This record gives sequence, structure tokens and C-alpha cells, in this order.
Amino acid sequence: MREIWVTSSFDGTGQPSLFYHPGCGRVPLVVGLHTWSFSRDNQTENYLPLCRKYGWALLLPEFRGPNLAANLYSGLACGSRAVRQDIADAVKHVTANFSIDPGNVFLLGCSGGGQAALLAALFAPELYRAVDVWCPVTDLTAWHDFLLRTKQHYAKDIEACLGGTPVQKPEEYLRRSPASVPDALAKLRLSLHHGRHDTIVPYEQSLALVQKLERHAPESFYFDFFDGGHEQFPAHSFEWFARLAGVGDTARRISG
Repeated sequence: MREIWVTSSFDGTGQPSLFYHPGCGRVPLVVGLHTWSFSRDNQTENYLPLCRKYGWALLLPEFRGPNLAANLYSGLACGSRAVRQDIADAVKHVTANFSIDPGNVFLLGCSGGGQAALLAALFAPELYRAVDVWCPVTDLTAWHDFLLRTKQHYAKDIEACLGGTPVQKPEEYLRRSPASVPDALAKLRLSLHHGRHDTIVPYEQSLALVQKLERHAPESFYFDFFDGGHEQFPAHSFEWFARLAGVGDTARRISG
């Protein structure tokens, strides 16, 4: 992988990403977003081997770093306008400067990366063929309440990124919560997965979002509540992307 720098349309700063291209012509692109507490390299081991297997390109944007109070740029992290713009800028940069099939750009994220993926897709839906999210944070107010009740440190990180509590910054919490716009989410080709035994982001958060989305009659929304916790299965995501890209189909029809 190589490191690339893209000038942000948000504030003119240079923003890093990791990028891999197999060097074999025009290929699909997977945009993999890092999780809540980490930076651009934390999904390399999960996604790079699969991109090599399929012969696809991989983009891992930084989008202002981890959603932690310790991050010097925490106010610009956690789904801010800067985050959404940085992801869009990075995607546009690689599709313009490398041999990428723009009709097969796939967005993938887990946990905080799932939140970022949903917000990025809402910000620039024209860029993506499909979006796949695992155990996503979709309602920051509800999650903040859950974290306080379960005494988890992420509540303080949310407050650092958003400038206060949900009582102090209600509009900011709403603005960065994908669940606040189910009508827009319903227009995406979206697959959502959540572990039934997730103790970090409770599956009830995704269940509530599913119920909201179904009221808007989505045509390409799929959900999966699986027997697991706060985790993801990247191979499953790549199989779905491959079917959409017309690369085989592992499904077997049954009768009776």
C-alpha cells in the first residue's frame, strides 16, 4: 500500500489515506473506514487480503482520525462535515487519478466506521454502488445514554468530539446521527449487520433504525442480526460486492 495526500475541500488541509491498486487495469474500489478508536491503518489486515484476492483497489481514508478525546482534532472527527468531505475528496481523487471503475465503488465500515460510512454515503450518494455496515453507531444520543448506564468511556469521547452532552448540543448529536434521516438512508443500496450480543453498541440501535427505514419502503435495504457481538465478517461484505459487480454468485437456490 502507498500513502497518498489529498487536499480537503473543507479547509484546504492535506489529508492522508492509504491506497492499494493491483495494477491490472480498471478495477472496482473498496473504501474501508476505520473504527471509532483508531486511524486509517486499522482495517488493513481485514480488507487488503480480500482486495488482493478479488483484484480490486482499496482506499483507507483518515477522515480526521479516531473519535477520541485524546485526538487533537477531535472536534473535526466523529461524522463532522470535515469527515464527510474528506472521504468524498479521497474517493474523487483516486477515481480521477487511478484506473478505477467508478460504477463499482463500495463503501464499508464497522462500529464508528459504520457511522462514518452512512454519513459519507448520505453526503455523496452518487459516488457509491453499495454501502455495507457492521454494528454501526446510528443514534449518538441513544448511544451516549447507553454508555453512561453501562459505564463505558466512549461517552466522554463523544462529548469531546461534539462539544458537550446531548442536552448541551442536541442539534449536533442529531446532525451526526444517521438515524435522524431514515428517508434519505432508504434511498441507498444498503446492507446492515449487527451482532445480537453486542455489548458496546447494542443491537437495539440497529433494530430501531430498521423499523424507521421500513416505513419509507426502501427498495435495496438488507439487514442481518447475527449470532455474535461487536464484530464483522469482511469476507461476507466482499461476496456481496462481488455479486453486484457481476463476479460470480455463491448462493444456491432451493425448491420445495
